[in-house]
Amino acid sequence: MFIWPAIVAALASWLLYKSVKIIGQAEVMVVERLGRFHRVARSGLNILIPLIERPKALDVRYLESDVGGLRRIAHSSTTRIDLREQVLNFPSQPVITKDNVTIDIDAVVYYRVADPQKATYAVQNLPYALETLTRTTLRNIVGEMELDSTLASRDEINRRMREVIEEASIGWGVDVTRVELQAIEPPKDIQQSMELQMRAERERRAAVTNAEATKRAAILEAEGVRESQVLRAQGEADAAVLRATGLATARLAMAEAESEAIRRISASLPEGQASMYLLSQKYLEALPQLAQGKGSTIFLPSEASGVMGALGGLRALLQSGSGSAEAAPPRPGSPRSLTSGDTDSSG
Repeated sequence: MFIWPAIVAALASWLLYKSVKIIGQAEVMVVERLGRFHRVARSGLNILIPLIERPKALDVRYLESDVGGLRRIAHSSTTRIDLREQVLNFPSQPVITKDNVTIDIDAVVYYRVADPQKATYAVQNLPYALETLTRTTLRNIVGEMELDSTLASRDEINRRMREVIEEASIGWGVDVTRVELQAIEPPKDIQQSMELQMRAERERRAAVTNAEATKRAAILEAEGVRESQVLRAQGEADAAVLRATGLATARLAMAEAESEAIRRISASLPEGQASMYLLSQKYLEALPQLAQGKGSTIFLPSEASGVMGALGGLRALLQSGSGSAEAAPPRPGSPRSLTSGDTDSSG
């Protein structure tokens, strides 16, 4: 008697569980009626007819890591289709470049379900289809490029992969938003060769930089030496001009002073005596120098006797300078000879 109420309660609970579906925000559910597509249940409370309507399950693939850090792909199924942008990540795969170098590339795909009906019925397993399409597209693109181009052209590879995958996934009701290459790992020997090449390139750039700096320093030093020499030569030339100008000015001043002295002497002496006075003065200035030498002979013209005789004080000067003097009578019209330490004069 108590079994039937329990059975009825259990059946009612089961029918309630199967008929009442609460769908969260940004989620949808594909509902089939008698095995055919009927409608898409949106977020909120949805009532399904038990045994006639049922939700359609969708396969899900995701990448997970165990305790040891090993990554593996997990499979599951769900009746809720997430409309948010999703990430499809899968382990790295070996790809052969155009120059026959095998590299490991880790790619990730960002996609969003735009049409739940197509994502459910147009493809059997949407995540696996996207993963396979990404792998094949990546192999085709990288196979047309060399290793150096592959390492330097990530943006181009991302763009080309997105164009190909998006074109193929339109019929699946999926919008591919981004395709990114997470890592590109060449073989160990290739990495060592690249490191050696990069080190050699850095050393070459450093040598070129040092050479350019040395060259620039030598040029600057040469320019400095040239400018200093030019300035020194210019300074010497200016100094020479100034010295010549000063010497010329001094000579002009001396000439003017001497001219003025001669004019005044001529004015103070009788006519014709100025020249005799000046000549006698020159003789008097030269005789002390001549008297200092030894063993030298001096020839004086005969007219000099008359000039020196005209000077009253010449005899006393000669006697005080030489002590004793011996004179020979001169011949008229012939020069007289004086030895060092001997002087003669006629009065």
